[in-house]
Amino acid sequence: MSSSRRTFLTHFGITTALATVGGSLLRAPAVSAFEAGPSQASTEGGRKVGYCIVGLGRISMGEFMPGIQISKRSKIVALVSGHRPKAEQMADKYGVSHQSIYDYEHYEEIGHNPKIDAVYIALPNGMHAEYTLRAAKVGKHVFCEKPMANSVAECEQMIAACRKADRKLMIGYRCRYEPTNLKAVELIRQGYAGTLQQLNCSFGFNIAQHEWRLNKKMAGGGPLVDVGIYCIQACRYLTGEEPVETQGVSSVVTHDGRFNEVEENLVWNFRFPSGVLAACSTSYGTNFVGDYARAMGSKGMVEVNPAFVYEGLRLTGKAQGGKPLDIQYHDPSPLQFTREADYFAGCILENKEPMTGGEEGLRDEKIITAIYQSCAEGRPVKLNA
Repeated sequence: MSSSRRTFLTHFGITTALATVGGSLLRAPAVSAFEAGPSQASTEGGRKVGYCIVGLGRISMGEFMPGIQISKRSKIVALVSGHRPKAEQMADKYGVSHQSIYDYEHYEEIGHNPKIDAVYIALPNGMHAEYTLRAAKVGKHVFCEKPMANSVAECEQMIAACRKADRKLMIGYRCRYEPTNLKAVELIRQGYAGTLQQLNCSFGFNIAQHEWRLNKKMAGGGPLVDVGIYCIQACRYLTGEEPVETQGVSSVVTHDGRFNEVEENLVWNFRFPSGVLAACSTSYGTNFVGDYARAMGSKGMVEVNPAFVYEGLRLTGKAQGGKPLDIQYHDPSPLQFTREADYFAGCILENKEPMTGGEEGLRDEKIITAIYQSCAEGRPVKLNA
């Protein structure tokens, strides 16, 4: 077992979607036309892709595994954990053989299990690279939670390892497969709000004491890498562009020991090639920073609020000469995770590259690095478009 994992374990223990549009009910598509990748038909019937869950924490046990349970194309076939009793309990719940439970020291033994097609890595951020490389080496596809890794170099190593092994790599950007955000993209592309001018995005929460996310080595940073990354993603997929410049400012207001290693608050802006400007914020110090992505155009606006949580997302819009929009896809948690898992299963079975592959995670990591550089140096930082 790696020392980082040991430290972590020591300290921390579908329904039909409907939308209301202009007073009428519309059936929400399971996959938006905007979404590229395996067809909906391809996920009906056929064999299920076997996932090995790496790390039994809140997101895996509370969201991803329940999401697999209602999946049509995915199943849980193995577990990796440092806590054997907990792993056995989860194995019994999901029908996994106790012979398919592995610890971190013997992780490579998953390579001998033909039932495992892919691993789902839900470990602290600082461990993503190590367990991706080890999985690729033994011939398993990798679905890694965001953020992809703690550095550009680690992201590049993950991409290279999966490419060398001819294995697929997907990063867990669930909002890219979620109908509310996809509908916002569609409306902007169709010109509902006119020519896009500005974006505002925000996401954060008041973090508890002793979270591993407050350890810079394990997390790679503070709220920017944890929840601010959703704002980075939203700015990129709503504009369809890559930012060319960023400037950020970070701060610590609450001196209670939580923020000795990572920032408490961070605000930043982007400039895009078209001239569109974005202003974003994130925080670990308040539950009231918001959860929204707002796009303002020459003729109107589109807003998803809430935008990034697991359920209850809502899209509103108003435009000159157009009907106001109020759209809510009633998708209960953990359906966002079901979509991701089945999408990746389709990529594996059809030999297609995921829409949110390693290159997508690498781009975000380069942007995160530039934002932190701007905060440290007190100046704007150029980005490659």
